[in-house]
Amino acid sequence: MSTTGPDAGFDAKANKVIVLAAGGTGGHMFPAEALARELLARGRAVTLVTDKRGHAFGENLPEVPVHRIRAASPGAGIAGKLKAALQMGLGLLEARALMRRLDPATVVGFGGYPSVPTVYAAIQSKLPALLHEQNAVLGRANRMLIAGASRIAVAFPDIEKLGEAQRAKIVRTGNPVRPAVAARRLSPYQAPGPAGPVRLLVMGGSQGARIFSEVIPAALSLLPEEMRARIHLAQQCRPEDLEAARDALEPLGLARLELQTFFRDVPERLAACHLAVTRAGASTIAELTCVGRPAILVPYPHATDNHQTANARHLAEAGGAWLVPQPSFTAQALAERLSALLADAQQLATAARAAHEWGTADAATALADAVLAMLGGGPAAHPHAHSDHDQSQHARRSSAGASAKGAAE
Repeated sequence: MSTTGPDAGFDAKANKVIVLAAGGTGGHMFPAEALARELLARGRAVTLVTDKRGHAFGENLPEVPVHRIRAASPGAGIAGKLKAALQMGLGLLEARALMRRLDPATVVGFGGYPSVPTVYAAIQSKLPALLHEQNAVLGRANRMLIAGASRIAVAFPDIEKLGEAQRAKIVRTGNPVRPAVAARRLSPYQAPGPAGPVRLLVMGGSQGARIFSEVIPAALSLLPEEMRARIHLAQQCRPEDLEAARDALEPLGLARLELQTFFRDVPERLAACHLAVTRAGASTIAELTCVGRPAILVPYPHATDNHQTANARHLAEAGGAWLVPQPSFTAQALAERLSALLADAQQLATAARAAHEWGTADAATALADAVLAMLGGGPAAHPHAHSDHDQSQHARRSSAGASAKGAAE
């Protein structure tokens, strides 16, 4: 076990540390970092536990100590599973020692297998533990821990793979987004005018999506020339797909074309776009709905437990997006969808408003409230508590339902 960053400086009796345990991907780390910021602002000591692959908060929060323990996801075959079990067992021993040394007030788990040893060690030590589930399907790591957890904070109104006996533990907080995205919560949406520019943003997750590089150029080529001349396309591509996509798109006469392997200014691009075409990961859904932008969602078909489809379905049923399974995401289908939306841009404005009503910018605040309430040191966190978008969503559910059936393909 290794430790980096400052490792002391808090009075364990007066202000016990709150431990955050998270897998190393952005989907787990973004909400963990957001909670860390909120707790630090409230004067609470925070430390992060992940594995050797996990990214620390680094320059963003250098004051947060980082502890690394061993962990592994189940590998392929018997040998892979045995190796993973050994690593998890060693990680549990390390986590138990860490819990004895830190004597924390609580542990908050954000999913991913690196969170399991730490949260499990906390449960064994009779510490209150809160799990945060970013997706609409309870993740496998959280499924291993839910029985011993005190609370589970969720982003979606209904969570699959969660037993009925555990539903009383739910507090709905939403999924925290990056500060730069939250700052654009009030950016107004203006639908494209009849002859004005159309800003189309295409993103395929952290590594891009090959199908977008194949389908987007083919779909745009089917649009009328005058419609193509209005489109400002910003598209993320895999490095190996970049040149082929450029060769296919440059002859189409688009008003503007930007192709990159990674966008470093996603919050700005998201706020500026008229329509996004994206996967349906939890962070993507949270950012789309925080800012309130309509999207065509194409879930990654190989996501664990098909959780991206479940994520997308919630937003489509709320009227804030169009769910298109990847087998249905063809050039012809996309061209028809774009033509219909641009012919009646009010559909985009309506979806933007629905997405905005579904989303929230105060998830970090709500999550911190839930953690402190569990400890008896904050506002009451009520099971099944809803964030600010729920009342408006319930009020419009009946009118949205009819359009949602047509939206989900």
